[in-house]
Amino acid sequence: MPRILSSERVIEYSVEFKIKVIKLTFELDVKAIDIAKVLNLHPMMIYRWRQEYREGKFVEEPSRRISMTKDTPLPKQNDDKINEKNDEIKRLKKELAAAKKENDFLEQLGTTRTPILVENQENN
Repeated sequence: MPRILSSERVIEYSVEFKIKVIKLTFELDVKAIDIAKVLNLHPMMIYRWRQEYREGKFVEEPSRRISMTKDTPLPKQNDDKINEKNDEIKRLKKELAAAKKENDFLEQLGTTRTPILVENQENN
């Protein structure tokens, strides 16, 4: 985020922040002026950042910060753990399928038996 450099109001924004703002202007169907208002920036800053980005002056550097956005890869887990989880999921799916078949069978058995029992009671 911003960093104040002197006693005057001079703020330096990180390259990461500038690139995020630029990407917002490119990805969203919103004018740069509207984004500037939301972020409390002067629209000329965004226009200048976009121009500098097109000229290649901004380079995304790897950061040690952890981002909570979707584009970050998940941390790698052990393959053994992943395989165990997948095996457990497969086993549970098979159990669920068997339970559904059993449930369907019992429901069919219950609906077909009821009329038969009623007929047998009427004959007695």
